Amino acid sequence: MQDGGRTAPAGPRPDRSAPPRRPRSPQWAAWAFLTPVTLYLGLFYAYPLYRNLDLSLRHYTVRSFVQGDAPFAGLDNYRTVFDDPTFGPALTHTVVFTAVCLFFQYALGLALAVFFNQNFRLSATLRALFLVPWLLPLIVSASTWSWMLNSDSGVVNAVLHAVGIAPVNWLTSPSWSLASVIIANVWIGIPFNLVVLYSGLQSIPASLHEAAALDGAGAWRRFWHITFPLLRPVSAVTLLLGLVYTLKVFDIIWIMTKGGPADSSTTFATWSYRLGFGNLLPAFGPGAAVGNLLVAAAVVFGLLYLRVQRKQALS
Repeated sequence: MQDGGRTAPAGPRPDRSAPPRRPRSPQWAAWAFLTPVTLYLGLFYAYPLYRNLDLSLRHYTVRSFVQGDAPFAGLDNYRTVFDDPTFGPALTHTVVFTAVCLFFQYALGLALAVFFNQNFRLSATLRALFLVPWLLPLIVSASTWSWMLNSDSGVVNAVLHAVGIAPVNWLTSPSWSLASVIIANVWIGIPFNLVVLYSGLQSIPASLHEAAALDGAGAWRRFWHITFPLLRPVSAVTLLLGLVYTLKVFDIIWIMTKGGPADSSTTFATWSYRLGFGNLLPAFGPGAAVGNLLVAAAVVFGLLYLRVQRKQALS
């Protein structure tokens, strides 16, 4: 621009030698979100697992546990566990306890989920009431069932006596102790199955049932050919989580029976605790070995679940 024959001075020229700013990589944001989770998993999961594995591979006593100078024992603790006469009954009780609890929790939870899926009046209120066993602390639930199943003053035996049936020694009889803890654990686990399976039923389109009903399919046929197949992904997750939870159940069994009488309700979880903390001379190494067997079982079933899911995704 000219002013009276003079040219206006030009403004400052931009510095072309400075490199342009690069946009920040999204990897930094990803690492920022992953770091807290990684630290949490490492501190509260990976490190305890490592310490438990190290505990099972050394010969710990009370003195060496405090001082940290336990000698390396290799697989001796595992051999001690396998040779123990309690191993066979504890394994059997663990398998029976887990299988029976999973079956009844899933079956009853699915039946209730289908029932509440009808959306009748007060269905939401009744569904909320079914969550009470899941919300109560385990020590409260176990103590309540111990009182109900008491041989002398329990309400269950009082009802049996009223209808002319002989009272049962639920918690003190080797024939009934395992059944007693199974009943209590099934009662506690039903609400979880109900909530998860009910959410799965809500995701199934109602048009499929309507089309099947128009074709003449009854309620039972619609359930087996439409509802149950479409619930397979949700059912797999429910059973896997229930399996992991049931394998490590300790509170209910210990409060109700302490694994007795005569080890009739002893599982790997209660046996591991009794070896490590329930004796005057604690066997930390064998107790940790039993705990690692539970961890290994949970990992195996988790890997099987991932393999099945991968096959279903590829098919």
